[in-house]
Amino acid sequence: MKITVNGQGIYCYTGGKPFDAARPTAIFIHGVLNDHSVWILQTRYLAHHGWNVLAVDMPGHCRSGGEPPATVEAAADFVLALMDAAGLQQAALVGHSFGSLIALETASKAPQRISQLVLVGVAFPMRVSPALLEASVSAPMKALAMVNVFSRSTLAPPPSALGPGTWVYGASMALGRRVIASNSRTNLFHTGFNACDSYQNGLQAMARVTCPVLFVLGKQDQMTPPKASQDLIALARDARVVYLPGGHQQMNETPEEMLAALLGFLTINKPG
Repeated sequence: MKITVNGQGIYCYTGGKPFDAARPTAIFIHGVLNDHSVWILQTRYLAHHGWNVLAVDMPGHCRSGGEPPATVEAAADFVLALMDAAGLQQAALVGHSFGSLIALETASKAPQRISQLVLVGVAFPMRVSPALLEASVSAPMKALAMVNVFSRSTLAPPPSALGPGTWVYGASMALGRRVIASNSRTNLFHTGFNACDSYQNGLQAMARVTCPVLFVLGKQDQMTPPKASQDLIALARDARVVYLPGGHQQMNETPEEMLAALLGFLTINKPG
């Protein structure tokens, strides 16, 4: 569905169910060169089991208008504006990679409005190599291939989110190309990576989070290795940590395990 946020049409996938602001809601926030579709299995399941789901295309990405946020802080302000526009006083946030930093910062800005926080493939600091930042401008297709190699521990997990044997590397490459092509005004690749690399507020943000926090980390993650999240884990007031066997793209590399971790955490801490 489309929601008007800050005067722009923003697309949110609802998992095939009508949105009802009276029900518990989970907002899903994607990472760099992704969109709502990376959460397809998890969002559809939750939507058919008592939850509202809003899997957002961030501004300037794919089906959403507006300018893509250049900083984590600006992206967090957008998420709060999205909640206002949807009539949500409170919601759970689920973020992956860049989206995990956005979810963390949002929960620190308005802790009373976030019921649960799920950080998937999170790290702080989330540094991006200068070579990759430069390649995101000068050779984006080469950089996209590099990212997808480092993001994967396997090429075709059986089964995957899109069906047994799906070539998840090829699917992610196609998605990345589609996201890049969706915005001719802004380099979404460089903008997103630069926002991750520049974010400095992670520890202070976690210290202000009051809700339960689930960390979902890939044991073979080369983009955000589990050791890079340990300072955040230590600061979380109510933390649960789940290590999945795959790499950085847990949503479609280990989709069933990801869903089980998410469902168990959200069910235990479900509002109301």
